[in-house]
Amino acid sequence: MQVKALAGELPWHSGLPLSRFSSSDIATEAVHRGIVAHISGATVWRWLHEDAIRPWQYRSWIFPRDPDFEHKAGRVLDLYHGLWCSTALEADEYVICADEKTSIQARIRTHETQPPQPGQPMRVEHEYERGGALAYLAAWDVRRAKLFGRCEAKCGIEPFDRLVSQVMSQAPYCSAKRVFWIMDNGSSHRGQACVKRLRKAHPTIVPVHLPIHASWLNQIEIYFSIVQRKVLTPNDFSCLEAVAHRLLQFQTHYEEAAQPFEWKFTRQDLASLLAKLAAQSHSLPRAA
Repeated sequence: MQVKALAGELPWHSGLPLSRFSSSDIATEAVHRGIVAHISGATVWRWLHEDAIRPWQYRSWIFPRDPDFEHKAGRVLDLYHGLWCSTALEADEYVICADEKTSIQARIRTHETQPPQPGQPMRVEHEYERGGALAYLAAWDVRRAKLFGRCEAKCGIEPFDRLVSQVMSQAPYCSAKRVFWIMDNGSSHRGQACVKRLRKAHPTIVPVHLPIHASWLNQIEIYFSIVQRKVLTPNDFSCLEAVAHRLLQFQTHYEEAAQPFEWKFTRQDLASLLAKLAAQSHSLPRAA
């Protein structure tokens, strides 16, 4: 159907000053092109609904640009499934995921938050004073569901190294054969300089860097999303110290019932995804 084909176009390719189509925009353009004499936006919506076409929605994405994406990602996926270089990890080898959650604000509401009432949700004052911001650094033992975290004034090499030392000074990591640390390419733990620094301080550490733009492969991000939903939304704190206290208190609370995340994405899934992205990349129109 021509109307559905129109919905699958990018409006600016036809010279329309729109970022995306609404159902009424499609109806107007269909009439303008002579596809139909008259049609309503509601009818367009109903037709598109049949094929789940929703041009008014969008999501951001990014093509992998790390030339070693598959190799680097594959190593991480192997570790999640208890393998390193095709060999099963031993009982005294551990896998840690780590990262920072930056710029966590203390928003001091102008008026006190009101608890929920029958037929009325919690009410949070729109206006607030800024009480400063901190960084929350955390590490997650993938196979043991253990959490380690700390609040720092800001991110950096020294705060990250303090997190590493916090973990590596405790049993069983201090006497482990190897401890694999999965991390992204943030400035505080990037590249060979990071590898040398961490190995010098803790010889049993094996730093494993994710590909560029692949934080979605880092299991600590799952925990950070839980923290965002359960601790930081809505943001209503009396001071910055209250933010730190609640973060660390929640960490203990969460760990009491924590189980390892059920990670199902495998190397085979990765290969299928990269093949799909490669096909899409070849089919995309090039910018003029």
